[in-house]
Amino acid sequence: MESRTIVDDWLALGSHNIATNGIELRVVEHGSGPLVVFCHGFPELGFSWRNQVFALAEAGFRTLTPDMRGYGGSSRPERIEDYDMPTLCADLAGLLDAVGAEDAVFVGHDWGASVVWQFALLYPQRVRAVAGLSVPATPRSKVAPLRIFRSRLGDEFYMVWFQEPGVADAALAADIRRTLLLDGVLNARDLTAEPGGTPPEWLSEAEAEYYIQTFTATGFTGGLNYYRNLDRNWELSEDLAGATIDCPSLFIAGTADPVIGFTPLAGLGKILTDLRGTVMLEGAGHWIQQERPDEVTAALLEFLRGLD
Repeated sequence: MESRTIVDDWLALGSHNIATNGIELRVVEHGSGPLVVFCHGFPELGFSWRNQVFALAEAGFRTLTPDMRGYGGSSRPERIEDYDMPTLCADLAGLLDAVGAEDAVFVGHDWGASVVWQFALLYPQRVRAVAGLSVPATPRSKVAPLRIFRSRLGDEFYMVWFQEPGVADAALAADIRRTLLLDGVLNARDLTAEPGGTPPEWLSEAEAEYYIQTFTATGFTGGLNYYRNLDRNWELSEDLAGATIDCPSLFIAGTADPVIGFTPLAGLGKILTDLRGTVMLEGAGHWIQQERPDEVTAALLEFLRGLD
């Protein structure tokens, strides 16, 4: 008889679709107590928070974990502009409405971090506290972000390469296992490596297969459309220049995360006026809540328990 895996435990929680902002999000709910909403990044799923969901529920928190718009069992609109930041934030506001919650603590990783930082700016009354992993909160840049990335990192930098509809979509889908098991997709050349092999030590074969099966069914276009709104998001946020996030906040990242190399932490204190901590995990990479689940969970619980 095969032993039970965390994938089995996750699936046993069940999920349901919640209508919000004209779409449906597939959501896993677990636990009871103060509400914590987890938002994942690219290319991930609500499943990416599995370790934290179980630990926080055991610690007395209620967790709400969606597959974000464009991912997994959630709606995947076709239009690129349906993935801009105001729309993604409206999804979360509608999620709170649907479960009858006035506010929640929001925790995001990668693109999910960008979304929860922005949500705290657009809907401050609905954010009790906010924590971002791997992608720091930054003040609005003086010029459009793609111009910055092109000038500093070139046209092959992944955020630039992702811009042309259909190109990265096909390249990433050509070998889904390879794509999902890469350390990081930093340029098109990374996808000419050997076919996908063994998962890293922090990801079991069963967990890897969960991702592979899901992205085989959905493709990557939904997630790529987040990147295709980078300049649009900048244009739409003109009125937020100089705005601050004033609720309690936390930032967690790994010292070996390449994102920190091109998104410096110097601006954290300029935008987060109640920063309760910056936790840097030595040697950890980008997929931090999966790679170092116990340390991430401990930092989150300390932050949550310290809230007024």
